[in-house]
Amino acid sequence: MELTIGEVATRTGLSVHALRMYEREGLFHTEVRRDPSGRRVYGQPDLDWLDVCTKFRASGMPLESIRRFAALVREGPGNEAERLELLKRHQLRVEEQLRQLGACLELIEGKVATYEEHVARGTAAGLWTG
Repeated sequence: MELTIGEVATRTGLSVHALRMYEREGLFHTEVRRDPSGRRVYGQPDLDWLDVCTKFRASGMPLESIRRFAALVREGPGNEAERLELLKRHQLRVEEQLRQLGACLELIEGKVATYEEHVARGTAAGLWTG
């Protein structure tokens, strides 16, 4: 399977501009292939990698960390311990974010329950007015 940059953009939801930026910034795990005319050509491994990268970004991983991880993968075997350490550091950050979001959700659930109760009883007019 060979896909054009436009087809990859459609499949991934990333813009053509973003895909070019990923390549320029060294975020791919391999060099992006070119057809004889010089146009970018992508395959399933590229789509799989982009899925990983978009999840890394969505979870707050800095571009520098993704760039480093991609560089380590491009270097090949022998640096797995460094890759693991990078992933573990990010895992800890995401776990902390989840803990914080859990506390936020707990507060919001409490507020929703309070408002539902007061709205149902017709006593919500005085909430938060001091």
